[in-house]
Amino acid sequence: MRNIVHRHLGKMVAGTAIAVAGTAVMMAVTLPGTAGADDNGTRAGRSAPQAAGAAGAGEAAAGGRAVAPGVVEAAPAEGQRGEGRDPLTDDELQRAEKIALSRQLFQSSESVDGDRGPQPLGVDLAEPEADEAGRPDAPRRADVTFYDYRDDTLVTRTVDLGTGKVVATGTQHGVQPPLSRAEKAEAAGLLIADPLGSGLKADYQDATGKALTSPDQLQLSGAVYRAAPGAQPAVLDQCGEHRCVRLFPKIKNGPWVDARQLVIDLSARKVARLDR
Repeated sequence: MRNIVHRHLGKMVAGTAIAVAGTAVMMAVTLPGTAGADDNGTRAGRSAPQAAGAAGAGEAAAGGRAVAPGVVEAAPAEGQRGEGRDPLTDDELQRAEKIALSRQLFQSSESVDGDRGPQPLGVDLAEPEADEAGRPDAPRRADVTFYDYRDDTLVTRTVDLGTGKVVATGTQHGVQPPLSRAEKAEAAGLLIADPLGSGLKADYQDATGKALTSPDQLQLSGAVYRAAPGAQPAVLDQCGEHRCVRLFPKIKNGPWVDARQLVIDLSARKVARLDR
């Protein structure tokens, strides 16, 4: 089987999967940037180079002059503060997270890698109150979300960007928003270090000739996994209360690797294989 994998690596055949020893399977996909490519290397929506006669006809239609290239105007400078329902500016995003992360929250919480402080998940423009809808002078607020791995709590703090104060705090258990980039990287690191990651490492070695030692060597997508009755081993029964991940890793400049049967429990820092 290993010889078969070596012979076929690099051949991207749609709809075909190559099974390998271990838990991971190389999946044939169309790589970004090659979608719609024809045999001449052109992509959908982009014309092939014109023949000499066609190019001459085009110049004649333009009065014998080459058409000048288009000019792209620079984006306007972004202000420190937005207005109304404008998207949050970079400055507002940074200020909101800084204001939301109080000393007490920092000292009492834990991030995905075990450091002090909650794991940042995102900052979004908060919805206006019912009596503020349509008002041009309505306060701009931001909802800042963190995940506290100390007790698996989703923390949402609403910051008034005008006053610079936290105006509301909410905590929830069993709520699992989309994963952050840092969480997917931590999940990949746990998988690489675990015996169940041997298939992923073998596939990477086959594709690149190098050892897989770091999540930085992969492009990572992932989704939250919730436990379903009878669909996983007992070690994953708390997924949903715990923060659990199914990874979809891709070898950089190479194929995807099928790791869907593996689940990483970030809260317990364990890796398990689904029963079915």
